[in-house]
Amino acid sequence: MTLDHHWFSEIHPATGSAFSLKLQGKLHEVQSPWQRIVVYATETFGNLLVIDGYIMLTSRDNFLYHEMMAHPALFTHSDPKRVLIVGGGDCGTLREVLKHPGVETVIQVDIDEAVTRAAERYFPELCEANSDPRAALRFEDGLAWVGNAEPGGYDVIIVDSTDPVGPAEGLFAEPFFRDCHRALSADGVLVQQSESPLFHLDGILLPLHRNLRAAGFADTHTLHFPQCVYPSGWWTATLARKAGRVADFRETDAAAKPFATDYYNAEIHRAALATPEFMRRALAAAG
Repeated sequence: MTLDHHWFSEIHPATGSAFSLKLQGKLHEVQSPWQRIVVYATETFGNLLVIDGYIMLTSRDNFLYHEMMAHPALFTHSDPKRVLIVGGGDCGTLREVLKHPGVETVIQVDIDEAVTRAAERYFPELCEANSDPRAALRFEDGLAWVGNAEPGGYDVIIVDSTDPVGPAEGLFAEPFFRDCHRALSADGVLVQQSESPLFHLDGILLPLHRNLRAAGFADTHTLHFPQCVYPSGWWTATLARKAGRVADFRETDAAAKPFATDYYNAEIHRAALATPEFMRRALAAAG
């Protein structure tokens, strides 16, 4: 990460790449017990949330990530009623989940309350559903929460985590996924944000598929979508099902969804399931 008086740049030396946004000023900065949280105002992307020097979201394009983390998983499950979000402190994924009228309860477990408080102040549109009676916010360790969860207590688990370093590293590991498998109902669905296939295929995506399968999930599949503020501009979410195929989703219901979105629809869902040839070969070679 570099910062001058006018630009914020997230630099990735290992990939020889960077992404920059022109700034208007700093709005907020706090060091929580776990991480440094900064909010900037940008010239063209609205507000920018940065944690430990890494871009988390902007006002302009966060809808891509939040919609793709929520709606594909919910339309893959036959009748999702009980949802757990691990992470997701900015509350954008929570907002999208609560657009589904059939959802009865959503528990969001994020270790750092400071992220949510910053979102409430500087990204209030993401927190519109925080007062929904179906929602419960818990500021606790997500690994421990899932480890202590009642067997079969959730229909969908959404792992809306930061990169797999530091506190989030365990959220990509087989023991955590075994706990998720146990905590899901018989036809349960899990979705995990899974980074860039261009930059993180060998280091994150392939081990993620292996760990999910080793944890007992019957099928795994990675969905693709654009996200220009993240490394390479190409991002993914990986779904896993306890029973059935990830590719089989409620397409008719998705096409007739009773709520507005800015990116997601049934056609986008179907297209996001397509797997590039280089990734097919890598997955096949990895078994």
